[in-house]
Amino acid sequence: MTLSTQRAAAAATIALALAAACFSAGDAQAQTLKAVTDRGTLVCGVSEGLAGFSLKDDKGRWTGFDVDFCRALAAAIFDDPEKVRFVPLDADKRFAALKAGDIDVLSRNSTWTLAREAQLGLVFPATTYYDGQGFMLRNSVGAQSPLDFKDVKVCVREGTTNLRNAADYFAANDVKATLVPIADARGVVKAYDEGRCEVITSDVSQLHAERAGLKTPTDHAILPDVISKEPLGPAVRQGDDQWARVVKWIHFAMLNAEEAGVTAQTLDRAKTSEKPEIRRLVGNDGDLGGALGLGKDWVVRIVRHVGTYGEVFERNVGVKTPLGIPRGLNHLWSSGGIQYAPPLQ
Repeated sequence: MTLSTQRAAAAATIALALAAACFSAGDAQAQTLKAVTDRGTLVCGVSEGLAGFSLKDDKGRWTGFDVDFCRALAAAIFDDPEKVRFVPLDADKRFAALKAGDIDVLSRNSTWTLAREAQLGLVFPATTYYDGQGFMLRNSVGAQSPLDFKDVKVCVREGTTNLRNAADYFAANDVKATLVPIADARGVVKAYDEGRCEVITSDVSQLHAERAGLKTPTDHAILPDVISKEPLGPAVRQGDDQWARVVKWIHFAMLNAEEAGVTAQTLDRAKTSEKPEIRRLVGNDGDLGGALGLGKDWVVRIVRHVGTYGEVFERNVGVKTPLGIPRGLNHLWSSGGIQYAPPLQ
């Protein structure tokens, strides 16, 4: 074999290897959406029961903020928000179930952290709820701040960021409190209700949900102090860029729809709009949905079946619900919050 022939053969081998690698990468990057579409159902991991976020009612129907995100995904993919199977998961099993492929997406009040991405091999495509860790206590305790705690017991859920955050905060501020780790969320509330601790620490959103379920919610106060950043959002497996993009842009689409004033009630008018951003949003210009592997009317499907981000927030956890959570940081950027979506273009 001549030198030129050897070089040609080597070049051909490299080209074939690169082509195979590209094919394999592309194949891997499209696996979840295809699997969901072929199955005809989205499998979504949610909490075992958290009022306002993911809770099964007495008829067996799941409702809540995190549940509605899964329904929005199903609406975009199938034009049917009911094509979801919900899998309740506790804090210890949620990430393992996602890694094992038992669920397609985890939508379960989970905090986005470096360790969870770098060490667990997960991706958090977006922050759907900006939260922070706080404290709930009986009014009789009399503390106005965790800095006022004097020899109190604080119940906290094991296997969460809340345990480390509280330990760090108490050590840094010389707070006289003892942490009482509890194995599961129901156990935390039970221990608090039985008087085994005077305080619960968790994400503020969860504290609102737990207080709403107590016998006399007005006997308990949620302190204004927030000791951590808790960006909550859906998680997916690493290695599937297409699916991560779909999950990310479902959230952004709901924000953009709210910002544009496009709701289920205004959809018909929006479909006839001549504004470029509205035409792109409803699929009259371009094919942004096709670029994601979805239909041209993917945003219309979400808004029609589930609603905008603001509608989902207010319906499940807002000030007119039993939880009564002000939108705060979760307002749109144009209304003083930090929910901000890149443009659909």
